Amino acid sequence: MSSAIDSTTLDAVRAGSLYNEDLAPVSWDHRKWGLASFAALWISMSACIPTYMLASSLIGGGMNWWEAILTVFLGNLIVLIPMVLNAHAGTHYGIPFPVLCRASFGTIGANLPALLRALVACGWFGIQTWIGGSAIYKILAIFFPGMADPGMTTVFGITLPQFACFLFFWAINMWVVYMGIDSIRFLLNIKAPLLIALGLLLLFWAYQTAGGFGPILSQPSAFDPGQAKAGQFFSFFFPALTGMIGFWATLSLNIPDFSRYAKSQRDQIIGQSLGLPLTMALYAFIGVAVTSATTIIYGQTIWDPTDVLARFRNPVLLIVAMLALCIATLATNIAANVVSPANDFSQLAPRKISFRTGGLITGIVGVLIMPWKLVADPSGYIFTWLIGYSALLGPIGGIMIADYFVVRRRQLDVGALYDGEGEYRFTNGISLVAVVAFVLAVIPNLPGFFVTIKVIPASSVPGPLVDLYNYAWFVGFGLAFVIYLILRKIAPNN
Repeated sequence: MSSAIDSTTLDAVRAGSLYNEDLAPVSWDHRKWGLASFAALWISMSACIPTYMLASSLIGGGMNWWEAILTVFLGNLIVLIPMVLNAHAGTHYGIPFPVLCRASFGTIGANLPALLRALVACGWFGIQTWIGGSAIYKILAIFFPGMADPGMTTVFGITLPQFACFLFFWAINMWVVYMGIDSIRFLLNIKAPLLIALGLLLLFWAYQTAGGFGPILSQPSAFDPGQAKAGQFFSFFFPALTGMIGFWATLSLNIPDFSRYAKSQRDQIIGQSLGLPLTMALYAFIGVAVTSATTIIYGQTIWDPTDVLARFRNPVLLIVAMLALCIATLATNIAANVVSPANDFSQLAPRKISFRTGGLITGIVGVLIMPWKLVADPSGYIFTWLIGYSALLGPIGGIMIADYFVVRRRQLDVGALYDGEGEYRFTNGISLVAVVAFVLAVIPNLPGFFVTIKVIPASSVPGPLVDLYNYAWFVGFGLAFVIYLILRKIAPNN
């Protein structure tokens, strides 16, 4: 395979005003990620507590277990398509996400998709850090019951011990960021088998203890004839599917941050295809099956695996489980929610903000958003958080894919991507075509979003516009793709 980056190009890149070492193209001799690495990446990131709990909101909304798992699988099969397509440029040219955005949005305009992606990642970083800190808190509370005293002092809506555990886990995350990208790859490699093994052990324990998988796997769908929500399946299915796509819509944009290390296109395509949809479906099934069994074992339905593990009393088992959950959450958090925003914040001022500095900014914002409030309401988690940001990220994906595959036919001038005065400057560094396409693709989803977050009453918005929000990612992606191509044809240099 011939390199798309020769020594002359690299010299031009280094001389560019938008260059730093963390955003630099990765040459072929530094590519270490094969097929197994990409499969492990997705197995590692998919096998996490939010995935375990993902089907819970779908079953709570009325689906039976196989409808919920199928929705998770389909959503990830759909998001795999833009994932593989956006990964192509990363592998071919060795460039990260914010640098690729310069081709479509302009050298300065790329700050728009980079910042939007970074802020969503900060939200996810906070959520995963809260989950990791919560696991530490729940298991420590077994050894030190006073920590769970209901009269405990609160800070920002949670108790002081909860906040302390959250900050402790946050500090571990920041330490890994300081250690750099190699420590992240090491974490992912040990995490993949660790959490899959923990999930399967939980599944075996649940089946043995409950004498089967319990009532959730036998309960009918609420959408079946004669049931409470008969005939309403599709009105729930499509927004749920959009939410499932939203779960990894973030990574479908910044996958070049990882694919730039791929040895070949075949490695990233097959590795991602094997690692993502099946692992998401499997881990969601483990969550459903174990939760179903808890109804028999404990007489109540427990969706959170940390709550299940906290009911065990063997100290060794509790410590091992706590370490496994923390390592698993840490690996997913760093790979999925720090690598991208660290690069994205670096895009704002390449000569001043390094990967480490960008990672620290991510960590600080992740605390300030108070993530425990984001996940407090399961319906808000899907319909406000997941669908809400998919309405922003779908258009970015549509523009990137239209530009790279249709307009440029996979041909980029890598040197110009790092030159503030080069081919991708457009209008004072901003591609007006991309910005207008983005805004026009977001607007149709805004009324439904404002109704969902109760800023405006549903009665003041036509019903079809409210319903459109349920398809936010599809609407945004499709509109942006078409509008961008039309406008780029009309104004090729803007």
